[in-house]
This record gives sequence, C-alpha cells and structure tokens, in this order.
Amino acid sequence: MWGEDTIVDLIRHGEPRGGRMIRGQGVDHPLSPLGWEQMWAAVGAEAPWDQILSSPMARSRAFACELAGRHGLPLAIDPELREIAMGAWEERRPLELMHAEPAAFAAFRRDPLANRPPGGERLEALQARIGRAYERQIAAYPRRHLLIVCHAGVSRAIIGHVLEAPPQHWYRIRIDYAGLTRIRHDRFGRSLEFVNAERARS
Repeated sequence: MWGEDTIVDLIRHGEPRGGRMIRGQGVDHPLSPLGWEQMWAAVGAEAPWDQILSSPMARSRAFACELAGRHGLPLAIDPELREIAMGAWEERRPLELMHAEPAAFAAFRRDPLANRPPGGERLEALQARIGRAYERQIAAYPRRHLLIVCHAGVSRAIIGHVLEAPPQHWYRIRIDYAGLTRIRHDRFGRSLEFVNAERARS
C-alpha cells in the first residue's frame, strides 16, 4: 500500500545572492530575492510532508525554517547535509576558471573524481558522508514523507547513493535551482520517480 512507503523529496536551494558561481562549504551566501521566489513557487501552497530536514548552510536553512514555521512542520538540521567543499575554487565563476586555469578546469569536467579543485573534498568522502546521513534519516522516519532542503552536490550524491551509481558519473545529473527530486522506498526497494520537477506533488 502507498501509505506504507517512505517518500523522500529533495529540493535544491534557489539562486543565492551573487548569482551563479562555484559554492561549496566555504561560501554561505543567503538566497537572493529571486531565490526566495523560486523556492516558494516550487513548494506551492500545500505542504504534503511530515518532516523537513535541512543542510545547516544559510541558503538552505533559512527557507527550511520559514517553510516549517508556515505549516507547523517539525524541522531537523543535519550538519552532514552540507554542500561539498570546493577548495580554492569557492566563490569563483566557471567562465573565469575556463580562462585562468583551462587545463585544470577541463580535467575536472572530464573526470571530477580524479581531478578535484585544490583543497576540495573528495567525491569518495562526500559519498560516504551523504550515504551515511541519508540512511540514518530513512531509518529515523520510516513510512513518512520527508523533504530534504539541500544543494546540487548533495542531491547528486543522494541520487547516486540510491541508484548505486559511481561518483565519477554524478556530474552528468543536472540539478536546477529549486528543482524537486523524489525517491520512493516501498516493498520492492528504492526508485527514483523524478528529477527537477518545478512544483511539489502529493
């Protein structure tokens, strides 16, 4: 029966202030006005979730707090859901890196597992951290409908974990600002139902 399933919705934060740039753990910009609009448009007026979980970073946490308060939903902040660290490339723009460090940036695009930004978190470490956090939260909230407010890197890692896809392929997944992803856990196992939906679904 559907009521016995665990449903996990992921939503990437909206656009942060400063526009498009490389942001990991080292840059904690708040959402821009457009980012707030994107998030409210994505979740809509209804709140089908039983529990909200969030990254501790401002661009996710602030909206999660507002959403939980608006609908009287419980909220838990999980430090392990923070974004991947991007080292020396934090707060730099891809176009800038293409010109300033063309070889390193091209190598990263070809093989992000083997060619991390200087000082950046290894994808294997992200894989372990996010896999551990996800399994812990699924165990804590069985047969519930969860919303995880997080980041592109975290969303890719959760999708990769659920699909058992190796991390070198995660960057093939595009995760839009305020894009919604759904994972269902039922008696047949785990399934990815959609990625980058524009509106929440019951």
